[in-house]
Amino acid sequence: MVSQPEVPEPAHADVDSMLSRKFGKEDVQPLIGENPYSKSEEQLIADYDSSVTVPQLLFLGLDESKDSGFQYKIYRGSPYFALDVTPKGTINAKAESLIEQMKARGLQFAEGRMHTSLPAPEAAMYAQARALLDWNARNPFCAGCGQPTLSINAGMKRTCPPKDMGKLAQTSVIGSTTSDLASADRPDCVTRKGISNLCFPRTDPTVIMAVLSADGKRVLLGRQKRWPPYWFSTLAGFVEPAESVEEAVRREVWEESGCKLGRVIIHSTQPWPYPANLMIGAIAQCIPGGEEIMLKHDPELEHAKWVTLAEVKEALVVGTSGLGEEAGEGYQEGGLRLPPRTAIANQLLTAVTGGFLDGIDEGPRI
Repeated sequence: MVSQPEVPEPAHADVDSMLSRKFGKEDVQPLIGENPYSKSEEQLIADYDSSVTVPQLLFLGLDESKDSGFQYKIYRGSPYFALDVTPKGTINAKAESLIEQMKARGLQFAEGRMHTSLPAPEAAMYAQARALLDWNARNPFCAGCGQPTLSINAGMKRTCPPKDMGKLAQTSVIGSTTSDLASADRPDCVTRKGISNLCFPRTDPTVIMAVLSADGKRVLLGRQKRWPPYWFSTLAGFVEPAESVEEAVRREVWEESGCKLGRVIIHSTQPWPYPANLMIGAIAQCIPGGEEIMLKHDPELEHAKWVTLAEVKEALVVGTSGLGEEAGEGYQEGGLRLPPRTAIANQLLTAVTGGFLDGIDEGPRI
């Protein structure tokens, strides 16, 4: 029986963020109005007006462990929402005003990847909100006809309305919409026919793998040019169409390092909303004679190398941190640096140095 990785404590429990603060209704009311859910979905589609910018509001779900007094039918709990306050279109001035109010209170928008240090529950909410807001922002137009789309189902779907009640003006704002029709039927669209009538959020599967040498005594690590000195991590890459996870692991490792793999075992997964990835963690092992490193297939890595399990174990204790952060206590300059415990790369390396592959099968390691 292989134990599951522990959920790490936040690396920066005192870091302030928008996610960790509660916004009062009065703060966002100028943007969303008195009740953004007063209309039914059918009415929203019928009244669609592309000349008016509607702030992207997401309903993330209910925390049933907290009784806030909210109840909808048989559901009780504390509701969570996410709101895109990017200044644009007809809400530009109101959004800018809200941002300045938050800054005046000492709040700020932290860089996205700083949120890898959030407690697990908040990190999960942030990942969901970040991925859905990004998806809505990237899909303002219909893939079937090129016309503006409308976000529905509390931000989980987008549809191509049959009518546009507004006269659209030309604008250079990314994500804004233009049309020659005003308050009239829009041209036919294939997405309004049959069952292909909605656009759903996408998730891009990505493999990330800790690779062991054939004898199981070393780990393959790589680094990119933009990373801090001595900072290495496991290899990773996107799954291609018609490819299994195991095939993607073998291909990506060969492309990035030139190493050839035998067995591949899926270990764990982690959502990575930059913008919409699902990291599928695997542990793999080179075949005998397949450990030679050659970086000419793919220029993504600046350097790749084999590191002993002992060196990885030590780095997991003293050399972990997020990008741009200081290493742990006891780290000596020049030593190996690795991702923090909140990253799946760290969990994979912890697994291989802890003997994850030992005893999984009764046959040889390869």
